[in-house]
Amino acid sequence: MPPAPAARAKLLDAFVTILLEQGERAATLESVAAAANVSKGGLLYHFPSKDALVEALAEHLETLAADDAELMRAAPEGPATYYIRTSVFADTPLDRAIVALTRLSQTANPRAQQALRRIHQGWFEALSDEVTDPAAARAVMLIGDGLYYGAAMSGETSTTPPEDVDELLKVVRKLIGPSD
Repeated sequence: MPPAPAARAKLLDAFVTILLEQGERAATLESVAAAANVSKGGLLYHFPSKDALVEALAEHLETLAADDAELMRAAPEGPATYYIRTSVFADTPLDRAIVALTRLSQTANPRAQQALRRIHQGWFEALSDEVTDPAAARAVMLIGDGLYYGAAMSGETSTTPPEDVDELLKVVRKLIGPSD
């Protein structure tokens, strides 16, 4: 049996994979244990309920998104350009966690909804370091979210932004005004 952190990580990854590929109804404790090749008792040791799995996934996403917000703040090109350029679905752990929690949010799961609100707030705050007009910051977020939605719904993964991102960045520059 693998050490506890490895089993826990395998279980969370299996939960995410089932949510992505089959949806929330298929993500039972039994199916998660089977997909992770862990006994149900092993799963229950780490996650005594499905709510505990959701909580762990939400916490994991919030950590990944907080790290991403810090990368936004440190990006030499600025938070707005970083946000737009990274608004692709690249099948990263962050992407997978976002889509998985979005699936749970669509079934009115309050913890998933809370986590998604928190990560968006974190990104908004990082954008606000550069974009001082709240309406312009929201517009930048909506542009990035639209790019992400389009990429995620196409089913294609990419590590590069769409070809028209430079045109969108010109629009973003108009929205946020000249840099200081």
